[in-house]
Amino acid sequence: MTELGFLKKENLVEFLKELATKSVVYVPVADDDVVAFKLFQENSTICLDRPANIPPKTVIFPQYETLLTFTFSKKEEQPDKIDVKIQEKMDFKDTVIFAARPCDAKGFTVYDRVYKDSDIPDPYYVGRREKTVIIGFSCPNVSPGCFCTAVGSTPSDKEGSDILMTEVSGGFVLEPVTEKGKAVIQSKFIEDGSKYLEEAQKKQEDVKNKVKNPFKKAGKPQISQEKFNDDSFWELALSKCLSCGACTFLCPTCYCFNITDENKIWEAERLRSWDACMFPHFTLEASGHNPRPTKFHRFKNRVGHKFLYYPEKYNGVLACCGCGRCIRYCPVSVDISKVVDELSDTNSENKTLTSNGGEA
Repeated sequence: MTELGFLKKENLVEFLKELATKSVVYVPVADDDVVAFKLFQENSTICLDRPANIPPKTVIFPQYETLLTFTFSKKEEQPDKIDVKIQEKMDFKDTVIFAARPCDAKGFTVYDRVYKDSDIPDPYYVGRREKTVIIGFSCPNVSPGCFCTAVGSTPSDKEGSDILMTEVSGGFVLEPVTEKGKAVIQSKFIEDGSKYLEEAQKKQEDVKNKVKNPFKKAGKPQISQEKFNDDSFWELALSKCLSCGACTFLCPTCYCFNITDENKIWEAERLRSWDACMFPHFTLEASGHNPRPTKFHRFKNRVGHKFLYYPEKYNGVLACCGCGRCIRYCPVSVDISKVVDELSDTNSENKTLTSNGGEA
């Protein structure tokens, strides 16, 4: 797909209003110091100059959702028996995520391998994913902590987006990536954008060249088995960690959850809510045993999942998009890129770790 569209800045709100007639539209809204994706309103303060504090994963994988409801009733002819009626909550609406950063859009591809393309797809995730159009926004600048180019991405990565939007003089170039994206730019507010292609590409390249690589070695990080298994390394690296879980909740690629049933007398609901491997109770067993009893055990698992276990299972793809949120917003400034870099500082034997403990 090479057809390009162009949206004038003065037509942005009208374009979003048009989208909102057919879909639920989420846009990055600035509320004091926090930018988050919220439902579009005509007076929304849309923020495009910095990435949202909270990624738009909440749209397709809500922080809290009802999966099922249960209704109980006694049988009239057998009062000692109870009927249970189960109702699934799967009413998914057409949705547009506007101006997701490329790292956020790519984050959904990490989810896809687990919840959509697996042997047992998650119907709730798949239902929302297929109903959602993602308009990615090529980063106009580099934010603190960003290292997307070091993990195989770029500030203008198209993967995961249906449209890639780039800001140019007077407006935005819209490049359709999928058929869903191509349908969206068939709007009266979208003009031919072919003459802006060169400017868009130059802006994309300029921003890409400003992204710093925090790793000493080029290419994807290769983690040392010796260091990964060294508890003293993790104790020192995580000595200031609060185990607050902010890094996981703000991460576009973290997808752990918990299931609970909330009961009333004659009705109940089954809820899914985000959980985090950094919480002490995440692996707490009913016996009282916890295989990850300390914060360094939990952070070790977090790093191992993103840079070892996930890529081993999914053909070398890292479960980290380098967005930098866990670095920017960590209250005690734990820096995952520095930790991974230290783990990648291998000795002359250059041994690396696989998830089964073997050497590669």
